[in-house]
Amino acid sequence: MNISHQTVDDVNATIKVELAPEDYNPTVDKAIKEQAKKAKLPGFRPGMVPPGHIRRTYGKSILFDEINKLVNDKISEYIGENKLEVLGQPLPLESDADAQYNWDFNDTFSFTYEIGIAPAFETPFSAETPFTVYDIKADDETLAERVKNLRRSYGKMTNPEVSEDGDVLYATLKQSKEEGIEKTTSVRTDIIEDAKIKKSLIGLKADDVAKIDVKKAFKVADLARILGVTEDEAANLDVTKFELTVKNINRLEEADLNQEFFDKLFPAGEVTTTEAFEAKVKEEVENLFKQNADQKLRNDMYTYGMEKVEVNFPETFLKKWLKATNPNISDEELEEGFADFVSNLKWTIIENRIVTANELEVKYDEVINLAKERIYAQIKMYNVNDEPTDEQLGQYALQLLQDREQANRLFEEAKALKVFSHLKENVTLNAQEISYVDFEKLDKDNK
Repeated sequence: MNISHQTVDDVNATIKVELAPEDYNPTVDKAIKEQAKKAKLPGFRPGMVPPGHIRRTYGKSILFDEINKLVNDKISEYIGENKLEVLGQPLPLESDADAQYNWDFNDTFSFTYEIGIAPAFETPFSAETPFTVYDIKADDETLAERVKNLRRSYGKMTNPEVSEDGDVLYATLKQSKEEGIEKTTSVRTDIIEDAKIKKSLIGLKADDVAKIDVKKAFKVADLARILGVTEDEAANLDVTKFELTVKNINRLEEADLNQEFFDKLFPAGEVTTTEAFEAKVKEEVENLFKQNADQKLRNDMYTYGMEKVEVNFPETFLKKWLKATNPNISDEELEEGFADFVSNLKWTIIENRIVTANELEVKYDEVINLAKERIYAQIKMYNVNDEPTDEQLGQYALQLLQDREQANRLFEEAKALKVFSHLKENVTLNAQEISYVDFEKLDKDNK
């Protein structure tokens, strides 16, 4: 057997495999004998079918399968031994399809495969690379808004006679034209964009009528939801004047700050005073801010790495490989998603190079613990008072990891966290205190 590779350019190469009969016949003979032992054919007792009969009847099919396995195995071994950083999987060279073989156990086979090679580059992070890590402070306005949202989430619904700002109007919206749109729906006054229109909907009673311009009143996404149309249809309404007729007024009263309310949010008896409640809310908000700051730092590192690494990829090969592995994808879909695919691939290579260069290792226990964290957060989302034991979380985690797709996703997430942790320890971090309002502006400015 002879196997070799030839460089086409920096990111493309070929691998050639040549097989003589003595390379593949031992493997094929073994496969034929195993098939003979398992075969159940008329006229033969189970396990007593002569190998020669199997060779004459199914020989070419077995030969084809075994050569395919042998070639794939040898290519994988060759890639590993030569430390080739390939992208995707090797693809048979199209010109090989014209080769003619007898498949009579005496052919000398020659197969050539295209491979894509990861571009060569140095990871751009060093001890001198500066990043800002934000210390986000919880201001009184943010805390008050969080308390208000919590109280509204556990409040009760009432039906007052007269509407106020923040109420939900159950109303009929009728377009001002013949055979226009007519929809009975819920209209939230708190999402109305135009101050004048919002004011016109305050002080209304059941059966009162108001005329509004829905294009001025709502964002396109909200308008589409309210009218039950697509966003394109909402954005292109020919008549935007609507008549709103109130049917009912709904108001969500905020929950009282009492023990019943505290016990809905926290384990029973843990919080017993307003002061303790406000301290808990502040702790929760600031923990969320730490996550926001970490996510901002991760995004900044990603942006920096992507901008600093300027390389070419074997795009023709990658498109061919994507088509081969996703036969139902259209050319249009492939082109639309290709830029994102290459970006994800680029960052994956950067991460993998950091892992390899620094001998980072994602341990099984780390994946298990990450799975337990995700499961715990999901449980608490639906029932704050449910407190699963570590043993229960471990059992749930093991069940989750039996799903290969979920296991791969969690492994990749654990690897990303490992790389992020490594980078934080090996770059220059400059701490900066910032209010939440100013932090949000930073995020908007970068979009």
